[in-house]
Amino acid sequence: MTDTRPHGLEPSSDARNVATPSVSETGFPPPPDIPIKPGIGTPWLGQPATDYKPEPGVDPDHPHVFHLQGAPGNFMDGGSLQGAHAGNFPIVRGQKAAVYLVHLAPGGIREPHWHPSAWEANFILSGTTKWTFVGPDSTQDTFTVGPGDLVFAPQGHFHYFENASETEDLYVLIVFNAETSEPEDDVALGQSISSVPTDVLGAVFGVDPSVFDQLPLIKHRKPVVRKPGYPK
Repeated sequence: MTDTRPHGLEPSSDARNVATPSVSETGFPPPPDIPIKPGIGTPWLGQPATDYKPEPGVDPDHPHVFHLQGAPGNFMDGGSLQGAHAGNFPIVRGQKAAVYLVHLAPGGIREPHWHPSAWEANFILSGTTKWTFVGPDSTQDTFTVGPGDLVFAPQGHFHYFENASETEDLYVLIVFNAETSEPEDDVALGQSISSVPTDVLGAVFGVDPSVFDQLPLIKHRKPVVRKPGYPK
């Protein structure tokens, strides 16, 4: 392939061996198709196949029921995410819906992120939580809410939330208008910054690029993190 770049615009790199990221011609790819499995929900409320074994969380007798709090999930230092989506809850396939239960221990943070193709409605079940949003046109909003409050995150708005209590656990129920599991529609801050060369970061922040030399290289999302100093 012929290199058509002007001379002197070779891919930049830095001490972390981060190459200049490429941009897809089509932007964000659509979420992958969810394979249809035999059993409840194929195509709608069909009779289960004789060898049907429900996914953990699915009620074998009632296809409308999902035992969310008892389902598998991501359990990390600082909290957990448990979800019902098209991959494990057959009845939501084709409905553009997913529901997650997020638990944050004291010091827990839901990693800053944004969803390129879904909005989310967050209902605070218990505890106190601090939120920060950054939206289009440099809009910014930071606030603290508690049980019974609803927080809406529009599609594409950068946001994060943390447990604002030093002693009490936080539980948040999240509804998405996308049926995929959350990692398939989640662009995380840590991995995003790690993909940017230090000379570009220096230009954006207006500082010497060496300021960013100590940043670790993060290749995977970290849905929940915990502030230092909190007991595990």
